[in-house]
Amino acid sequence: MGQNNSGMLQRLYQKAVGRYWARAARSASKTNLSTLRRQRTQASKLRQHLDTVLSVAENRLALPLIGSSTFPKPHGTDWSWRPDLWRMPLAKIGIASAQNKQKLGPEVTLFHDCHVSELTLRQIRNTREADLAPFGLRMDVFRFDGSYLSLVIDFPFEAVDGLKRNHLIRLTTIVELEKPLEIFARLNIKHGPNTEQIVRELPLNAEEIMVEFDLAYSKLNEKRVEKMWVDLIFEGPELNQVILRDVTLSRRPRAEF
Repeated sequence: MGQNNSGMLQRLYQKAVGRYWARAARSASKTNLSTLRRQRTQASKLRQHLDTVLSVAENRLALPLIGSSTFPKPHGTDWSWRPDLWRMPLAKIGIASAQNKQKLGPEVTLFHDCHVSELTLRQIRNTREADLAPFGLRMDVFRFDGSYLSLVIDFPFEAVDGLKRNHLIRLTTIVELEKPLEIFARLNIKHGPNTEQIVRELPLNAEEIMVEFDLAYSKLNEKRVEKMWVDLIFEGPELNQVILRDVTLSRRPRAEF
């Protein structure tokens, strides 16, 4: 009840302030100069606060909404997902000299075999009009003395619940590169003692960076599926900056003919 009364009093106060300045504006041409001078000082101070509120509000409201899972999905999609790294703020947004098996939130892990790590990772806030993901991941690679570098994204249980060989798995991403390199996506599905693997190269020169994994060509044992993950493998990453503005995944059954 106290909160309701406080809210009501606040609204009444704001209306009264609004009416006061509306009257002041209407009568400004006839107000005596001493009163007008005082009102000008008050209005100037008030305008500074209003301009700050408007500026911050316009900036924040223009950004992708934190927690958003919104992205285009193919017709018939029965599961879709944007990993938390691209949805929610991490507790630790930056990592210098990132080590092998470095975790970035609950689902993403960095793997490499560098003797001396000159890799930095940072979660960044997406601000472009075209961005649907609230956050992106920036990876800076300086000297690289290893033979492999990859980001592993572990899928939630929902991704394998009811998974069949007639499913297509789609991966879509937005990538910015300081200089050209190759990125491969390797889908891994553990079923019993075996792990099925399908590799696709990301078409970085295409308008939409998307690959699909057709499970019809796999030897998947549908009754023994346990988990699924994807490796993003970076070839020749030395002296480069890679920004993954978004990573999304979806699943749909193939159309029957």
